[in-house]
Amino acid sequence: MAQCTRSAVHLEMRDHYGVAHEAADFRAWLETGQLDDDPASPDWAPWVDLVSQALARGVSVRRARIVSEPVSDYIWYEHASTMVNVQAGEEVRWLPRRRASDIALPGNDFWLFDDRMIRWGYFSGNGAMVGHEISDDPSAAKLCAEAFEVVWSRAVPHAQYEIR
Repeated sequence: MAQCTRSAVHLEMRDHYGVAHEAADFRAWLETGQLDDDPASPDWAPWVDLVSQALARGVSVRRARIVSEPVSDYIWYEHASTMVNVQAGEEVRWLPRRRASDIALPGNDFWLFDDRMIRWGYFSGNGAMVGHEISDDPSAAKLCAEAFEVVWSRAVPHAQYEIR
């Protein structure tokens, strides 16, 4: 994202992520309902800075999430913490999975930068991050761009999305 000039879009399609650095915060949220929503906290500040720098360069940063309903505990938690993404300047939308049935979607989550560079995200069955891959394959970038725009056009803006 530090090198893109126009757009950074992220499509998330899993109902649970078992990302190690979120585990303690997720567990605490499950137990107490409290979460880290401070953009200046050590967990959030690097992301907030990266998004702020991209926005200052004129980059549009958008994130769409395809979710099953009723949502999983993890999606509920993610929805609660998304206020930090929005405060950082990201636009975030949510698409109920039942409205995505006729969309040609890539097999993995991705970031697409400037409609040409893809950062695939690979996760295990339990949601643990297992790796990333960078690709500049034009046909894959086209698939990602088209899929993201269809999802975006159908998705509900974060402020209007009600958890079910």
